[in-house]
Amino acid sequence: MTRSCESHLGKIFHSPISQYANMVALTLAGNTGTLCVATNQMNPATESNTTNMKPGRNDPCSCGSNKKYKHCCEGKVASRSPDPSPDEINQLVALYNSRHYGELESRMQVLLGRYPDFGFGWKLLGAAQQMQGKNALAAFQKTAQLMPEDAEAFFNLGVVQRSLGLLDEAIASYRRAVQIKPGFVHAHFNLGTTMMDLGQLENAADSYRRVITLKPDSIEAYSNLGNILRKLDQLDAALASHQRALEINPDSAKILCNLGIVLKDLGQIDRAKDCYQRAMKISPDSADAHSLMGILLKDIGQIEKAVASYRRALEINPDNDETYGYLLYALNYSARYSPAYCLEEAQLYGRLLSSKVSSPFTAWHCEAAPDRLRIGLVSGDFCNHPVGFFLESLLAHLDPERVELFAYPTAPITDALTTRIKPYFAAWNPLFNIDDDTAARQIHIDGIHILVDLSGHNRHNRLPIFARKPSPVEVSWLGYFATTGVAEIDYLIADKTGVPEAHRKNFTEIIWYLPDTRLCFSPPEFDLEVAPLPAKENGYITFGCFQNMSKVEKSVLSAWSEILKELPGAKLRWQCSQFTAPAVIIQLTKRLQQHGIDPKRVELHGSVAREVYLAAYAEVDIILDTFPYPGGTTTCEALWMGVPTLTLAGDALLSRQGASLLTAAGLEDWIVTSEKRYVDKAVALSNNLDKLAALRAGLREQVRSSPLFDAPRFARHFEDALWGMWHERDKQE
Repeated sequence: MTRSCESHLGKIFHSPISQYANMVALTLAGNTGTLCVATNQMNPATESNTTNMKPGRNDPCSCGSNKKYKHCCEGKVASRSPDPSPDEINQLVALYNSRHYGELESRMQVLLGRYPDFGFGWKLLGAAQQMQGKNALAAFQKTAQLMPEDAEAFFNLGVVQRSLGLLDEAIASYRRAVQIKPGFVHAHFNLGTTMMDLGQLENAADSYRRVITLKPDSIEAYSNLGNILRKLDQLDAALASHQRALEINPDSAKILCNLGIVLKDLGQIDRAKDCYQRAMKISPDSADAHSLMGILLKDIGQIEKAVASYRRALEINPDNDETYGYLLYALNYSARYSPAYCLEEAQLYGRLLSSKVSSPFTAWHCEAAPDRLRIGLVSGDFCNHPVGFFLESLLAHLDPERVELFAYPTAPITDALTTRIKPYFAAWNPLFNIDDDTAARQIHIDGIHILVDLSGHNRHNRLPIFARKPSPVEVSWLGYFATTGVAEIDYLIADKTGVPEAHRKNFTEIIWYLPDTRLCFSPPEFDLEVAPLPAKENGYITFGCFQNMSKVEKSVLSAWSEILKELPGAKLRWQCSQFTAPAVIIQLTKRLQQHGIDPKRVELHGSVAREVYLAAYAEVDIILDTFPYPGGTTTCEALWMGVPTLTLAGDALLSRQGASLLTAAGLEDWIVTSEKRYVDKAVALSNNLDKLAALRAGLREQVRSSPLFDAPRFARHFEDALWGMWHERDKQE
């Protein structure tokens, strides 16, 4: 069971394939025929406007004003000026068809001065503006007002509204379009896409199902429906949807990638790998396929192959900062890459981000001498996730007289923990449906003093926002464990065990030290007692590991092998999410045998609910930490359940994370600095069961009163750090 922040989700293909997102539909009933344009080179909608029913006088006006028709557009319709002649209209259509959009716009401005109630003229004006990349909102709003029963008028309005980030308004426009014309496939599709943007997944799925009913060969609808069903954790249904898309187009690299993502989630690793390989064969320059292969290889512990896949993806698309983030994340799993090397790579990433920002903020709206600081927290993990587990108790103890909190969720994930922490925030402003520039402007408008990134290069991160510098002070904390490489981020919060003074050079950020620990854990909400030491009853030691395969390198297996040789009766209980896949079990069994470990001495368990996972610590005497990527959340949970962790401290913030946590918990004697001492210490600790049992019996109370679980103490230190950063800025100003 994975309980650390390392899960990197491949979101390359999770944004909808917006087949019709930029389409402008132009239809004119009459002798001028039908005129359409699709700016995405897709088949355009050619439906004619055959519905001309007028609303009842007491009906809601179809222009969207929320007024009755008789109090709104009825009088406007009655007093409208005549339309231009057919010859004039044909000339305008000819300009559009010949792509003379600038001339058409100029002509329409003049013509609409003479015929201000000519609805199709406003539609033409909006189309001409849209094709030139201009804001066509006003023109299409006027079209919808003058043509309240024209489905395409509302479709076009929805397209513009969505492009401007007016997602609720776009949904209303698309709904009106399908109300007028229930069979309007393109409107149903865009309605689903926009609902997906807003996280309205069930409603979006219904819209795509409607598209499939109307157009059974819609590859895009099947693909988007599959992506939504995956997010809803309906993996079998998602698999069926992507398989249907592949049946329609078996030579699509993108569909194969989407199918591979779901197969990987289902634990069918070999089939997922086959999909990515087929995608690469069809499209050798598919950066997405190589990147997704990297994610899969990283998750099953093949770090060097994963790094090679990410490198290949970046050769194909060197400007993809998301893939670069995957690479940086993967480097943390291997001792092969020195802190200096990782720093250099992170700096290259940071320069890539900065190169994409034309005008970062240099002045801010926040109050210069505040009584309390406005603190923005940016994360996709305000939920039952390691970030949430460390954050919850801190939020409960921050002084609202000193800090005012603003949440910026980057993913539409909510659960019971989300509900519990929401009241601690003055505002909850989701960013998952907003581009980086718009998000940065929103944060800037909010007047945030200090913006805190809780993701680093983890999933759902929005580091490109930080490169735009929407707040005067920016901080990295909690969700990552190395430098981000983003020059605009001023500070990284750490403690002196995690980042000794000599290691500060390995960061682009200035290290800001907290007095005791950089992390404070929230006790689990479950009422579980600490169990007696199982070795007393079993007669042998049971070591435990709750880390995923990607953390268990050859050096870790070698150390475990030596420990088990020294303790012939000992066993290892290893639990992680990958152990639900038979192919993974077969591969791991071979790895164990290659390192001289009898697979019969290793119990493998798959992912379970958190309460069941915590109860499993009753079966474990000692946790053997992984290195150079140790546990974080699992270490704290183990301590709470009375089980100490033996950790090996390295030379980076991440590799010293276990040492930092155990120091805060008062267990410095469980920290070693070499693989030989790791083996020797494990053997020595196992040979003193009485001492282990006594430690276990009092460990929960020991850690409860330690800085690692003392949320009020940690909150004061955290507030002081934030204010200290702000005062440092004042000095620099």
